[in-house]
Amino acid sequence: MSSITPQRIELFHGYTYSGHPLASAAGIATLDLYRDEGLFDKADELGAYWADAAHSQRGKPHIIDIRTVGLVAGIELEPRPGAPTKRATELFHACFDNGLLVRATGDIIALSPPLILDKSHIDEMFGKIGDLLEGIG
Repeated sequence: MSSITPQRIELFHGYTYSGHPLASAAGIATLDLYRDEGLFDKADELGAYWADAAHSQRGKPHIIDIRTVGLVAGIELEPRPGAPTKRATELFHACFDNGLLVRATGDIIALSPPLILDKSHIDEMFGKIGDLLEGIG
């Protein structure tokens, strides 16, 4: 007993679901699926296509900068004078209303798609963003 609970301190074992057998099995199954479906390899293969699609938005209204790494992108928007974050929030809502889920963080639109996407999804995503950028003031 003393080797498990030195100095009579109860062995801390985490939170309610920490190490729970069902949660652990789900995590292992997820890792197996990622491996079996080759999702990380697919993400690597799509990285350059994703970056090209993201950077194709340069020159659209209100864009200050575009950054990518892997299948993640950040589109920095010019803040509205006296109303920072409003332009990104408006684009966030317009994207949502058009079936595209993005995140707005300050004046940046962040994109991180599921790894099951393909080139047609990338084209659709950045096509919608480009069209919606034209409509926000």
